[in-house]
Amino acid sequence: MSAISRNLQAVKNNISVSAHESAREPAAVKLLAVSKTCNAQAVLEAALAGQLAFGENYEQEAIAKIVSVRAERPDLALEWHFIGPIQSNKTRPIAENFDWVHTIDREKIARRLSDQRPANRPPLNVCLQINISGEDSKSGVLPEQAAELARKVAAMPHLRLRGLMAIPEPEEDPEKQRLPYRRMHQLFDELRAQGLEMDTLSMGMTADMAAAIAEGATIVRVGTAIFGSRDYAK
Repeated sequence: MSAISRNLQAVKNNISVSAHESAREPAAVKLLAVSKTCNAQAVLEAALAGQLAFGENYEQEAIAKIVSVRAERPDLALEWHFIGPIQSNKTRPIAENFDWVHTIDREKIARRLSDQRPANRPPLNVCLQINISGEDSKSGVLPEQAAELARKVAAMPHLRLRGLMAIPEPEEDPEKQRLPYRRMHQLFDELRAQGLEMDTLSMGMTADMAAAIAEGATIVRVGTAIFGSRDYAK
């Protein structure tokens, strides 16, 4: 068994343990393998070990990787998620090549993604990025502005609003890690009560995955624990 295969199994085991401790079904938590800065061979190795959903932060690097992986193994039905900040001049390649975008925080970006989504592809699955910790340096819409943006995004013809995403301020204490994720789940419930059909809470990474799962995460984004810090760099 390769290092990536072993790491994947360990992460999935941790997800299962955290889910059971929170009285949740492990199948309700999807693992998104964050493959940014990793090469195509690392993605293929993970895919052959059963991992099918991959997260990328950098548009140019990601699309080269997607093309390479598809060329080598067109039989693999992989799911590609864009999880980085989006510049206006980068929306077209993202709309054309990805299945999900987790980082919608402006109507302008959402509108461009909808307009540029190819007609032969299904609607682009999107999440609103929420600045749940209120950090000046962090991307994301503030919680009190989320409902207005969510309604606008939900009405766009080539997007499908799936839920919310957050990257809270780092915190080492496990109980304190749970607080922003608890607020995220509360916001998620509030928006659903207003009639917005959502099913996704994208939250939690390697260091705080257990806290996110305890507070209802449905997608956890894990990179280092699967690929290491530099071992599979492109």
